[in-house]
Amino acid sequence: MNASQGRSRDLILGIDVGTTAVKTALFTAGGALLRAHTVGHATARPRPGYAEQDPGDWWDGCLRGIAAVLDGVPGGDVRSVGLVSQVNTHVFADDQLRPLAPAITWQDQRCAAVARELDGRFTAEDKTRIWGGPITLDASRLVCRAAWFGRRHPELWARTRWVLSPKDWVNARLTGTVRSDGLSSVGLVDGSGDRYAPEAIALVDGLAERLPPLAAPASPLGPVTAEGLGRVPAVTGTMDAFGTVFGSGTTEPGRALLSCGTSLIVAGASRQSLPNRGVVTFPRTDGLYVHAAPTQAGGDALSWWSRARSLSVPEVLDAAACAPPGASGVVFTPHLLGERAPLWDSAVRGAFLGLGADTTDAHLSRAVLEGVAMSGRQALAAVEAACGVPLDTVTLSGGGSRSDLWAQIFADVLRRPVARLTARDSGAVLGAALLGAVGAGLHPDITTATRAAVLVDRVFDPDPARADLLDPLYDVYTSSYEALRDVHARLDAWRGAQD
Repeated sequence: MNASQGRSRDLILGIDVGTTAVKTALFTAGGALLRAHTVGHATARPRPGYAEQDPGDWWDGCLRGIAAVLDGVPGGDVRSVGLVSQVNTHVFADDQLRPLAPAITWQDQRCAAVARELDGRFTAEDKTRIWGGPITLDASRLVCRAAWFGRRHPELWARTRWVLSPKDWVNARLTGTVRSDGLSSVGLVDGSGDRYAPEAIALVDGLAERLPPLAAPASPLGPVTAEGLGRVPAVTGTMDAFGTVFGSGTTEPGRALLSCGTSLIVAGASRQSLPNRGVVTFPRTDGLYVHAAPTQAGGDALSWWSRARSLSVPEVLDAAACAPPGASGVVFTPHLLGERAPLWDSAVRGAFLGLGADTTDAHLSRAVLEGVAMSGRQALAAVEAACGVPLDTVTLSGGGSRSDLWAQIFADVLRRPVARLTARDSGAVLGAALLGAVGAGLHPDITTATRAAVLVDRVFDPDPARADLLDPLYDVYTSSYEALRDVHARLDAWRGAQD
């Protein structure tokens, strides 16, 4: 029996501290799901543009999830723990890991003015030299958050010992060790991904000493000392998007993924890198570059629309199924909290275009699904350009993939087959568990682990007639941004004047 097969009772635990919930799952070393548990948590929006969470909710969700999936499981059977989490969500904590304020989530736009100021200090050439590509320092970057926090709350900044992502904060409480990884440290590391970029962290006085040491995602972190897991070894872990990369098999060149969770994340893998402003290009790992385009709203757009109409998500999906493809010419832009990739514009907001007296709830519901898919097509184009090769193999995961209708819409809008993964909404937590398995020696590397564990549930082929019908609406979608850019900027200025 080789290492990748393991013992018959080798079990691996994965935890994903996501935007809407903590997902905990128990797998075999070969990736078969045995048990799963989800604990939801809230996002507070106390002011326009704000999006905050209570780190205590993450901790509670982790403990409850661990207890639920390990109930009755012999302690010696669990061989490893791996965590991933939402990133560009930041906890300002003291030396006892006590949060000094609510966590600022990746959706939060309060730092937009500071971000524009800091971003303006660098030319495109500077950015390529420092970070390996022409990135945008937007409102979600840690340096912008730290600058804002220090200016707005100097007394709390003085008490801050650590600025941590959710998984780093949870890992520190589980193991007593504070550490992060280069992949999660978006906008902080240099092109190598192994160390912090001096010119980035120098933007904020005192930031350097508040950042955790860096290590590889699968590197052993230490045994879990918190109750429920005994001395099971944990690993450093990484961002949820990379958990999905691992959990979807996007570890070989020419593959792409769409993860439709709270946000829509599009990523692709290639052996070359042609970075562009629209995507985040991660440092080369094992000869492979991963280029990612995280948007602001995927499933969150559907959740918003269901709340706005006082309907359940299934009711919205049922209504959308009653409308024709193209929603009779209604186009939705899902920029509800500004937009990240590929626009990187905190001022833009969502809109319905083409409303008429004959527009119904069904049309609007379908337009929401199609609009998110169009944002995916726009992001995929930027990712494909960064990869320098076509990405014909596209996998789909995340909670949005549970809908056959939405999966088919993605295929039609993208004009390419979409393979839905068996682990539909647990791709990130599977990736977390596989990282833990690699760290514990159950698999030699993450590529081998994903080859054994990632399975496809169904392939959705695009319908040529529907794809032809949707193409002109996609052109409307993309051109509307430039046409309304000044309008959105003026509205943003109006909102800012109300603060």
